[in-house]
Amino acid sequence: MMKYLIYSLLMCSVFLLNACDNTAREELPNFIIIYADDMGYGDITTNGNPSIRTPRLDRMAAEGARLTNFYIPACVCTPSRAALLSGCYPKRLSLHEHVLFPYSEHGISAREELLPELLKEKGYATAIFGKWHLGHQEAFLPLQHGFDRYLGIPFSNDMSRTEMIKRGNNTYIYDLPLISGNDTIELNPDQSLFTGMFTDGAIEFISENRDRPFFVYIPHPMPHIPIYASDEFAGKSPAGLYGDVIEEIDFNTGKILDALKEYGIDDNTMVIFSSDNGPWLDFKTHGGSAGAFRGGKQTNWEGGHRVPCIIRWPAQISEGTVITSQVTNMDILPTIMNIIDGRLPVNKIDGQDVGSLLTGSGVAPEPYPFLYYSIMGVASGIRVGDYKYVRIDNEEYLFDINVDFREKFNLIGDMPGKAAELKEMMLEIDKEIEMEQREAGSTGQGAGGREQGEMSDPPSLKLRITKTEDTVSDEIKG
Repeated sequence: MMKYLIYSLLMCSVFLLNACDNTAREELPNFIIIYADDMGYGDITTNGNPSIRTPRLDRMAAEGARLTNFYIPACVCTPSRAALLSGCYPKRLSLHEHVLFPYSEHGISAREELLPELLKEKGYATAIFGKWHLGHQEAFLPLQHGFDRYLGIPFSNDMSRTEMIKRGNNTYIYDLPLISGNDTIELNPDQSLFTGMFTDGAIEFISENRDRPFFVYIPHPMPHIPIYASDEFAGKSPAGLYGDVIEEIDFNTGKILDALKEYGIDDNTMVIFSSDNGPWLDFKTHGGSAGAFRGGKQTNWEGGHRVPCIIRWPAQISEGTVITSQVTNMDILPTIMNIIDGRLPVNKIDGQDVGSLLTGSGVAPEPYPFLYYSIMGVASGIRVGDYKYVRIDNEEYLFDINVDFREKFNLIGDMPGKAAELKEMMLEIDKEIEMEQREAGSTGQGAGGREQGEMSDPPSLKLRITKTEDTVSDEIKG
């Protein structure tokens, strides 16, 4: 009798512990980040575009929060993505100079603890569907940095022999691989299928993991050139092919939101939509719009760094919220980790928790001085409060950026002291980051020194992605 009683008590204890664990897991919110490539602030109807139709993004903004001062510290792809997933200025990670190319031999260091790695410690399932661009060698790929599943391309969609031939470059030697896990499954795939393919992969992953917390990262390869739309959307937008591409991204964002409702996990899922940098204006009608902001990708004008951002989380964010305070993509990691009571990376980061801005509760954090880094990774500007100092083409500017968000009226002649103060602050912060700068992962050092020995390309990539700069085209800019 006593043995039976002890057994019963033990079973009851196990049941209660499991029940508590399941309840805790059910309360953890899910996170989805949809990250467009080269999409401008003005490419969304709710941000003023008169031609491109984005009903699902508009509705997402109406049901959540629209951020009007959301910044990216770099104006090109690789450093922007490094900042998003690490919470750091890219220079801190030594990933600040231009972008990674097929011939690059470095990538994200294994010493860096990225967002998916931290989330996995809390029991999250993690996946990425789309463009990675933090290193194409196996040690740099997503599965080695916290993601359970990966389907996508390792660098920009123009870094392709097929695409370069179309542009008259017959000497370009690199193919664009479509990778599943760590293996190449296709070379130079049909890019018109990308948006739908990566969305469908994400929805499948969400369905499989609906009963546990998950993190899904969907960095769409477009509207980075070359732009393609599927047959369903090609020729449909009054804004031409570029409009077709944006409207397809909008539609597929809606598919994800619909899936969340279908699975009954809509309220407790935070969905973030943003872009890696401003529009690539060099490509004219294929380059998008920064709206009222000056400049675009590869520039340190507002149009290169201020991008669209919409965050929806029905359980916590009130409908119709508009956040005008300065927020950066480096703030996403610390905000998410604070929401789930998780830890921050051991290494120093630069972002801060902005959860109180999203929910309207608690004390809102003061914006920190924000640095604008150039395409070559040089600290070229700073925003502190209402004022922005920036140096472009060897000319210095000072703007009251809230009043003069179009950057038309240079105040440096009227306020030289303010300009000098901000310039000195920019140089001091950048110098501090440089002194604390950590090494990127290197093919000769085992992705940053994690004890894995010398590495090389995985066999599936080694065949067609060679390491030589002899025939690399200068056309590729990231």
